[in-house]
Amino acid sequence: MKKIILFCYILLGSCGIINAQDINFNADWKFHNQEAEGAEKPTYNDSSWRNLSLPHDWAIEGPFDVKYNARAGGLPFHGTGWYRKHFTMEANAKGKVVTLEFEGAMYDAYVWVNGTLVGNRPYGYIGFEFDISEHLKYDGSDNTIAVRLRPQDLSSRWYPGAGLYRSVWLKIDNPIHVGQWGTYITTPTVTKEIAVVQNETTVVNKNNKEVTVNVKQEYVSPEGKVVATVNEDITIKPNATAISQLYTNIENPQRWDTENPNLYKTITTITENNTVVDTHHSKIGLRSIAYTKEGFFLNGKKVRFNGVCLHHDNGALGSAVYKRADERKLQIMKSMGVNAIRTSHNPPSREFLEACDELGLLVQDEAFDVWKMEKVPNGYNVFFDEWAETDLKDMIRRDRNHPSIVMWSIGNEIIEQKDAKNGWKVAKQLNTYCKEIDPTRPTSAGFNNYPGPYKNNMAQQVDIAGVNYKPSSYKTLIDTYPELPLYGSETSSCTSSRGVYHLPIEKYKTHESLHVTSYDIIGPPWAYPPDIEFHFQEENPNIMGEFIWTGFDYLGEPTPYGGKDNSTNGYWNADWPSHSSYFGAVDLAGFPKDRFFLYQSHWTTKPMVHLLPHWNWQGMEGKDIPVYCYTNCDEAELFVNGKSMGRKVKGKDLTSLLIDFSRYEPKTFDSKYRLSWNVPYQAGNIKVVGYKDGKVVQEEQIFTASKPSKISLSVDRTEINADGEDLAYVTVRIEDKNGNLCPNADNLVNFSVKGAGKLLAVDNGNQISLESFQANQRKAFSGMCLAILKSSKTSGKITLTAKSKGLKSGKILTISK
Repeated sequence: MKKIILFCYILLGSCGIINAQDINFNADWKFHNQEAEGAEKPTYNDSSWRNLSLPHDWAIEGPFDVKYNARAGGLPFHGTGWYRKHFTMEANAKGKVVTLEFEGAMYDAYVWVNGTLVGNRPYGYIGFEFDISEHLKYDGSDNTIAVRLRPQDLSSRWYPGAGLYRSVWLKIDNPIHVGQWGTYITTPTVTKEIAVVQNETTVVNKNNKEVTVNVKQEYVSPEGKVVATVNEDITIKPNATAISQLYTNIENPQRWDTENPNLYKTITTITENNTVVDTHHSKIGLRSIAYTKEGFFLNGKKVRFNGVCLHHDNGALGSAVYKRADERKLQIMKSMGVNAIRTSHNPPSREFLEACDELGLLVQDEAFDVWKMEKVPNGYNVFFDEWAETDLKDMIRRDRNHPSIVMWSIGNEIIEQKDAKNGWKVAKQLNTYCKEIDPTRPTSAGFNNYPGPYKNNMAQQVDIAGVNYKPSSYKTLIDTYPELPLYGSETSSCTSSRGVYHLPIEKYKTHESLHVTSYDIIGPPWAYPPDIEFHFQEENPNIMGEFIWTGFDYLGEPTPYGGKDNSTNGYWNADWPSHSSYFGAVDLAGFPKDRFFLYQSHWTTKPMVHLLPHWNWQGMEGKDIPVYCYTNCDEAELFVNGKSMGRKVKGKDLTSLLIDFSRYEPKTFDSKYRLSWNVPYQAGNIKVVGYKDGKVVQEEQIFTASKPSKISLSVDRTEINADGEDLAYVTVRIEDKNGNLCPNADNLVNFSVKGAGKLLAVDNGNQISLESFQANQRKAFSGMCLAILKSSKTSGKITLTAKSKGLKSGKILTISK
């Protein structure tokens, strides 16, 4: 049995004695994926259990199986899982306040310490902590933590994951300390000349006597310079809390925004009798936000939401939280032109929000997908009455210092929209909870039951009403409710499979291949191509922008295959093995689909052109192939084997799209957002040239690939941290002898790793692949696949070798240090 020995260190310094600690508790857990009677007891024998470190999502390990719900990814996320950890505490920790913090546990977590139940938390997306001081042994003998999780079948409309999928911490504090999520930092005034920063700090006194302490706040600039210091004395009654309220002025602030996400650090120091008893660090951004019927304003400047909805999984990693995985996802989104994220439909991880702060992405932080009325039988509705207030308030307490967050969402497509009598009352109560904890940000919700929630007083209970999939109704809503700020909270829902093109172009519901064409016109009945949203947003400039469904593909909800959204009658397995989303502008592996570039052409200004489809159409010689160009240039010219097919002007030369969606009568739409040509196929190459002000500024070329010849590897970062947590993403391409991507290649690639890391997962973005994410091999899909490397805690080289029968191998090196 491996034990962890914990010491309560005393650090001496010029500022006094600091003996509070936050200890990462992710290493050395025991796991068992079955019922285990008596496993909460310290005497239980767990020697046969699996050893692992967190974060851990047991469901992503698979296997995929038709007996599991494709709506939730076709993976075994439900059942019972047990985690146990052994450790010792030394005598000098006695008298401290020891808490156990879980950043997320999926779900219905019960926690025991040395056989005593210390608490239960059902909602898997929100963090929680328990004071375990009284339940520990401080004599060097064994302490045992036991955690039981019981995710239920039919509890989620997508893949939720399972297990201790976020970090766990052991926190050792003095009796006087800053409480959990204990600082609340706001910026009542921010201009170019001055920022007024207000800091409310909750200080806990676990002593049996009244104490007087000094609370000091230091503000450190992005360059590391202390720019302000304030302090005050407060008195705290025995076994009580008190709030310190301090403000300061920071002159000439470096404001946080989407282009320059400047972050300041706040250091809170608690001193008793000239002895430091606690310190607490926060990162903040100095910025102002405002909403009017004219739009959203950041630091006084109108900003439109170029937004995406994102689920919390990271493809092959499942729901397990790695900061680099979230950072990479958000960097890819930002390169598409995204400036805003909706955390659909639940509280995100701490790491995710930190990455948004650092990258300058605006966030709508969302609490719930369901209230009291069910969407699936075992959803959050089971816990709503007892837990909604606690979960919502805790989400806001945890997240309210993040400058990236610009609104709170209390729900998504809530079934109570249809309850004209009581739905608005629930919305009103949730809105009140938000305002109690943070009155500085507006509230919102995503409404899809137009016009119901606007007519029955539900939309009026939030500050900003979200509109799901009703672009043609924007003008009516603005005219009817002129004082209600509006935005597209979910838009488009276009579906596609990367690199797949079905000819002729036609509007279909499903395809026998179980893939969806990437000509970007296919979607379910409520959905429409992105061009439609662009059009109605431009016609209604007071709409604040949009959040597309979705930025990335995600596990589960394989619309248009398998089932119908919001149905409560069970499984979505009619089109097995389809088991993951087609909605993303980027696939599950993080590879951009064509639609990525359509959004990029509309949301960015750096000259770009993108050409589709591929140019391998053997057997189609002489037949017309529709060729599309997505560009932000003024004009584009297409060449086939060097011969011009014509120069077209964006905005003037239109592309007719087949459409068919709810509440919109026309069956075609003439788009000014994409250029197109029909050209007879002949092998060779196609090239598009983009012009601005009559000058060539960008071009792209696609060649007809010959047979697969080699494996080409590229890595997102050549140097990663040797911390046992950092990741490197390796893109694998099947190429011909000239280096052209083979767009139809599906070769099986085998991986091996040597050095200071390991192969963590593999993927290829194929929505119907049943290959394991945790194997050492993967088939290419549309010519590509992915390998994810994880560092060890030892510095050194990590070498990945990729082999496939009949192909020249690939090798790539990453440094871990």
